[in-house]
Amino acid sequence: MAEQFDSSRPIYAQLVERLKAKILAGIYPPGGHLDSVRDLAAAAGVNPNTMQRALAQLENEGLVRTERTAGRYVTEDRALIEQLRAEAARNLTAEFLEKMRGIGYGPEQAAVLLERWNEKEETNHD
Repeated sequence: MAEQFDSSRPIYAQLVERLKAKILAGIYPPGGHLDSVRDLAAAAGVNPNTMQRALAQLENEGLVRTERTAGRYVTEDRALIEQLRAEAARNLTAEFLEKMRGIGYGPEQAAVLLERWNEKEETNHD
């Protein structure tokens, strides 16, 4: 099923973000083989050239490497992946706290809400 894209931003940039998120989450593990450009493009519902551009960007960032006859692989550089995961977590935290401040909650209040939410989630899964 084709993915949904935000029409205000380039599709390749959105693909970069989504593929990077899958790498950081371990869906595509370090050293793991990626599907072909054509298969990835078909799964996302985009032109193969668009997917190629996204993969080239990930290669420039060091997250993907190409082996001439064997295809593309996720980097085995776990330190790079962890660095990018930490950076993504900081960015998400900053966005969250900015939105919470917008409704009058400070970091301490937000932390309490998160703790309560987490406890509720754990209770619902037991």
